[in-house]
Amino acid sequence: MTPPESDTAVEGHDLRVCDVQLRRAFGFLGKRWNGVILATMGARGSIGFADLKRAVDGITDSMLSDRLTELAKIGLIRRSVTNAKPPAVSYALTAEGVRLLPVFDQLARWAAENLAEPCSGVE
Repeated sequence: MTPPESDTAVEGHDLRVCDVQLRRAFGFLGKRWNGVILATMGARGSIGFADLKRAVDGITDSMLSDRLTELAKIGLIRRSVTNAKPPAVSYALTAEGVRLLPVFDQLARWAAENLAEPCSGVE
């Protein structure tokens, strides 16, 4: 990879720090379903497991459960259980999760402007 031309370099940009942080961010957000789940929750607000599963086409129950557990563990979503009979479980973004929504919007906009549409349904 060649270094950027001088007119495109950003002053004060520390490539080593940026590289490490981007690897961490994309390593997590790039896991299949994490970004889709968070963006769906951002669009729908507090949502139950079954409704979230219907909204995230193609995800299995076990994968959704695993991802929700992981997202809750790092503080991006909150799991709430009511004392109703039967108990109702819902999930909602935390303030930290909400802070990611503009990032998703920017990534989606960039993808729409810069990436070719996938051919024949291949991702």
